[in-house]
Amino acid sequence: MLIDLHVHSTQSSCSNLSPKDIISQARSKGLDGVCITDHDSTDVLSQITEGFQSDGLLVLVGMEYATPQGDFLVFGNVEALSVGLEAPELLAAVKQLGGAAIAAHPYRGWRPTDPAVFEESLCSLVEVENGRNSQIEDELAAALACRHELTAVSGSDAHSLAELGSYPTRFTVPITNREDLVRALNQGCCESPSASLQVA
Repeated sequence: MLIDLHVHSTQSSCSNLSPKDIISQARSKGLDGVCITDHDSTDVLSQITEGFQSDGLLVLVGMEYATPQGDFLVFGNVEALSVGLEAPELLAAVKQLGGAAIAAHPYRGWRPTDPAVFEESLCSLVEVENGRNSQIEDELAAALACRHELTAVSGSDAHSLAELGSYPTRFTVPITNREDLVRALNQGCCESPSASLQVA
């Protein structure tokens, strides 16, 4: 399955991509699923129904959670997370809740991930390809994944229809709900499809 793990709806103030457009256009972008990951919010749940849509698209909701040590895509029971956590607290809470956390765009110039997150093995998943990254940022993230033996994923970081589905993650097991997604991420049953990110 090809799933875009990093999509912002209009519930994020920086996005002009409506929930309706995400759901109606994702299949035409070659996607089997989308995860709507608005900034520090799951308010999109008031506008959509999670699960399989009439055209077979799987729609799930996560969150992009901002911390002083970087941004993280979090999945699972994200509604139970407290606000304002620092990265170590957030990652411990996600683990305690049985969820999954991905370090988003770890080398982005204005919001890099604190290297201690990886040096202390606090996070095992990293976004190595992001639709809004520069090539060098993606290359550094791919090298980071190899260096620390992290599971590498991709995400479009879509804020517009043109960006939706540009960098999906390939899952090697069926995903039908949040629980399946969390399990597949934590077990490494996924990959960034881009061959250009294979680092020796």
